Amino acid sequence: MKILKVTFYFLALIVVSEASAQQGKTILFFGDSITAGYGLEEEQAFPAFIQKKLDENGHRYRAVNAGLSGETSAGGLRRIDWVLQQQVDIFVLELGGNDGLRGIDPRNTKENLQGIIDKVKAKYPDATIILTGMEAPPNMGGDYTQTFRTLFTELAQANDVIFMPFILEGVAGDPELNLPDGIHPTEEGHRIIAKNLWAYLKDIL
Repeated sequence: MKILKVTFYFLALIVVSEASAQQGKTILFFGDSITAGYGLEEEQAFPAFIQKKLDENGHRYRAVNAGLSGETSAGGLRRIDWVLQQQVDIFVLELGGNDGLRGIDPRNTKENLQGIIDKVKAKYPDATIILTGMEAPPNMGGDYTQTFRTLFTELAQANDVIFMPFILEGVAGDPELNLPDGIHPTEEGHRIIAKNLWAYLKDIL
């Protein structure tokens, strides 16, 4: 079943990629279950709300949701070459949350995310990159959570990319904005993510 789901994901991405070529420029959202909209329909995830904002404001961009539930930074690094077969004008990188949940060494997470950024820059040097930060759960301990938080800031500074410090700002920790698992946002939570992210996107379109 997992193989079928992944196969369907890649086939769907091909279809969307072909459509994007006819719709002007492309914003690629590359991430994990937060981007994918775990527990929701695709049109309820924040990339879909960004698409609505693009359309409402007359921007000829196609928002491509390349989120994959359960993805780690290592998985993203393995997957990125395939995803970059399509044109990318703006690349939104949202990965690392599952690394934090699993207690993966932040140095490994940082190295993997750097590898993804390097590949995007090599393939599309004119693309704008937005890096979104994530927080590790507090039960991982103070030293780990601080190191984890800092790795995103350091990556943004080292690569001169646009930085959104916390993708779940205003959403995390609010039971009304998250599914019963307390981790994944509801539709309203995704609306807030889209609103926050739009503040970074609107000035570079």
